[in-house]
Amino acid sequence: MKVAIIMNKGSRDIVIDQKTIDRLKGFGELAVSESNGIDEIKAAVKDADVAITSWGNAPIDNEILALCPNLKLVCHAAGSVKPIVSDDLWAKGVRVTSSACCLSMGVSETALGYTISACKNLFNLNTSVHAGGWNEGKENIRELYDITVGIVGFGWAGRHYCELLAPFDVQKVVYDPFAKKEAVEALGAKLVSFEELLKVSDVVSVHAPSIDSTYHMFNADTLKLMKKDAVLINTARGTLIDEDALYNHMKAGNLKYACLDVRDPEPPVAPDKLAELPNCIMSPHLAGLAKNGLFKIGKHVCEEIDRYIAGQKMIGEVTKEMLATMA
Repeated sequence: MKVAIIMNKGSRDIVIDQKTIDRLKGFGELAVSESNGIDEIKAAVKDADVAITSWGNAPIDNEILALCPNLKLVCHAAGSVKPIVSDDLWAKGVRVTSSACCLSMGVSETALGYTISACKNLFNLNTSVHAGGWNEGKENIRELYDITVGIVGFGWAGRHYCELLAPFDVQKVVYDPFAKKEAVEALGAKLVSFEELLKVSDVVSVHAPSIDSTYHMFNADTLKLMKKDAVLINTARGTLIDEDALYNHMKAGNLKYACLDVRDPEPPVAPDKLAELPNCIMSPHLAGLAKNGLFKIGKHVCEEIDRYIAGQKMIGEVTKEMLATMA
């Protein structure tokens, strides 16, 4: 079997370490492209059975496929596969896997960190202590006990966030029009409508993709359905929230916190009204930046190839039909 790494060196150096290289060599012949240059990619991918792509790769079309008639699998060592797939690739029946499940772990963990910090009122208490206070705000501390956590979106990040909540005695509700009831209930959660989720949740964590149906799903009307002291966490995409509506809603005294790792646009355009609100907590789209953990992606790619060879289900497999529901 021939495996071709056809990503640029910059991407390769942050997701594939020597352990992964050695493991890939164990599958058979290994060819490596040093750049995204078409000639280098063609040379590396010639006669490959498996191709490994990442950030910066162009679509794998007939020009590339003609050089590797036996190509059976593309492992995308990054998140969304949309930049690298083509109608030609789907027509040939090549299977495609994504590493979004690895990247989503950091997103879910960031959302959990925001959840605990907001419920504990840590952001406000930090400001108070820095200003010489001590007890002010302690009355607003809540444990992750006997509260309802709403999860909007049940893809890799939403599911992992749901799993991370397992040790806590909380009720979990999920909204995702594409999720199966059995899969949600298997993780101890209940599948509900978007409106019900907003009404009953003390914490709402957003993990939905940025698609037409989710644009500004949090707007003036839907925000009014939330509890006055609820926490809204968005580690998904900035387009899901109407920021003007959120500002007006919070300025009127609603929401305990809005914790935003993503904005629309990024970076925000000055003047940023949300930055005026002390209970609007913001981070610069860092949830998925695993840094040292990015080498998990190379490990995941090897594991996916192992699963493919063994005829097992690949964790990150993506189909053409799934793309419409993905960011």
